[in-house]
Amino acid sequence: MRYLTMLILSGLFLSTISLGNGEVAALQEDAKDLTPIQRAMVKYLDAIRPDLVACNQDIWAFAELGLEEFRSSARLVGILKKAGFQVTEGVADMPTAFVAEYGSGAPIIGILAEYDALPELSQEATGAKKPAAGRTTGHGCGHSALGTAAVGAALAVKEVYDKHKLKGTLRVYGTPAEETLIGKFYMLLAGLFRDLSACLHFHPGSQNRVYYSSSKAMVSTKFTFSGVAAHASGSPDKGKSALDGVELMNIGANYMREHIKDSSRIHYVITRGGNQPNVVPATAQVWYYVRANDHQDVEAHFAWLKDIADGAAKMSRTKVEMHIETDCHELIPNLPLSKVVLRNFKKIGPPIFDKADHDLARQLQATVRADFGLKETKVLNDTIDDLPTKPYQDAGSTDVGDVSWFVPTSGLTTACFAAGSPGHSWQNVAAIGSPIGHKGMMVAAKVLALTAVDLLQDAEAVKEAQADFQMRMKDRKYTTVVPKGQKAPKSIR
Repeated sequence: MRYLTMLILSGLFLSTISLGNGEVAALQEDAKDLTPIQRAMVKYLDAIRPDLVACNQDIWAFAELGLEEFRSSARLVGILKKAGFQVTEGVADMPTAFVAEYGSGAPIIGILAEYDALPELSQEATGAKKPAAGRTTGHGCGHSALGTAAVGAALAVKEVYDKHKLKGTLRVYGTPAEETLIGKFYMLLAGLFRDLSACLHFHPGSQNRVYYSSSKAMVSTKFTFSGVAAHASGSPDKGKSALDGVELMNIGANYMREHIKDSSRIHYVITRGGNQPNVVPATAQVWYYVRANDHQDVEAHFAWLKDIADGAAKMSRTKVEMHIETDCHELIPNLPLSKVVLRNFKKIGPPIFDKADHDLARQLQATVRADFGLKETKVLNDTIDDLPTKPYQDAGSTDVGDVSWFVPTSGLTTACFAAGSPGHSWQNVAAIGSPIGHKGMMVAAKVLALTAVDLLQDAEAVKEAQADFQMRMKDRKYTTVVPKGQKAPKSIR
């Protein structure tokens, strides 16, 4: 049985929705602060909540890797088309990328959607580790809810657009392969973001805060060594081991770490290392991520790494070829836009969790405590952080950064995971497929919807965001190590 009750309590509206399965979501709103159009969007999102939860659960179960998100992308596209959005699929030569549009004219406000999963993270929505049958992948970063929240926000904006005679254009960008930082980069090269007035984004997390922050720039590259196969015992002198080239390169990179900034990161996996010990490997490959807080540092580290690869090839008497997969830039913060997001975040309020949510979160935290020594005392975060006095530095990378180099950009994270949960973990897969993730997702959809409409209606807010953007970009120039004209890869693994 589905029902909606509205209670006036201490000057607040308390909206409670039962979905008939023991799951309860609650929303507190300051009635004085919500405009009629905002109330209409919140009411609409409450009404379609079961549909959005079902969408999240479908994409969560699909758990498709980057550039392979055919069902996930189609699920979101189907919803947008049914709602009347004009959708262009397969943009930027990526079959799972899309752009959906509603309205016309300026301003043009974008909302970013992601939907790729991660390898080796299969998990049921339970408090104990239990891989889901039939798949090895999982949404350890919560992108099932990310894409769903973005689409939900767009539906809410469309719901009020014609009724309130809004002007301007709303776009939803379906951006694949965020986990490998590919989608938005190649969509940017295709010119798909450059006419935006402002861009909004959301990411599930374990806190409730606005992204007034930066992130790490990153270059992703595969180095393929080629040698000569031979019998490893009968004629080792005839062989030239490509694996030796890879191992020598890795040794050089590990020595390199001593002489780069503490905030920089270099990590790799060997994707090909030979097939059996008694055959000298003729081909071997290593995949590198090079990160730093500043793109200029990434470029310098990458140039050094290329020299190391060349040296390893000479030492092993092999040849090396390099293919750059992507080149991601750090996030450029925007203070005026972040203030608009925070204002609406406080109107909606943080996710409100019940006893069942806390029980599941405690189970998940127990495993994190055992594996990682978690010291966190809070179970689920239920407060909203204020903006810091200056942008904070995030330890991760995101291709939202590339968008932010051309468009004023801001967003939010909501509590969708147990407090203190590590990123890319099975614990996060469990949480995002549970009512914990659903509640964080719905808060995000509401905040994005309110913020998008604010920007469609308030030309001054857009102007202030653009002025802040121009100020921060004054001494920056966008450069990339990716060869000119290179197309997005068809696969990454």
